[in-house]
Amino acid sequence: MHPPVFFSPRCDFAGGGGKRKGRSKKWREILRFPHISQCDDLRKSVERDYSSLCDKQPIGRLLFRQFCETRLDLLRCIHFLDAVEEYELSPDEKRKEMGEDIIRQFFNSESLGYMGEISQSLMTQCTENLQRSPCKDLFSSCVQRLHEYLRGAPFTNYQDSMYFDRFLQWKYLERQGSVWMSTH
Repeated sequence: MHPPVFFSPRCDFAGGGGKRKGRSKKWREILRFPHISQCDDLRKSVERDYSSLCDKQPIGRLLFRQFCETRLDLLRCIHFLDAVEEYELSPDEKRKEMGEDIIRQFFNSESLGYMGEISQSLMTQCTENLQRSPCKDLFSSCVQRLHEYLRGAPFTNYQDSMYFDRFLQWKYLERQGSVWMSTH
């Protein structure tokens, strides 16, 4: 059995690379993140809108998700959103069973995944609607309520985190044109 091989941008394969070797170094230099102090102007000017930063922009969505994954209370929210997304994308014949799993995992007050951020009335409404018809948008009101919660204190805390700093560094690179620059 061979030891695992971990790939990183700094790997140098013996005899490999050829012409691409120089280009790789060039990309590494282009994509080097600026020191966070260089992003101070951007920090002051960037729009602080949850929907824009954490939903519409792919890098913002990923970094907010990573931030949430570091906090147990927010990790439950991410798991719920993932489960609902999987439910919505599932074939019709599997939807009722998946909906029941979501209700069991997130709507049961005895469960570790219980979503106290969602009102009991919304949970009851979803449970009743699931029995009638497991439609694709069954949990949409719960997802909306959860996003209302996330745009509050969790979003404020995110803006004071290293994950938001990384977002600013990405935006800095983007504004410099580095990410889209041709390296030919």
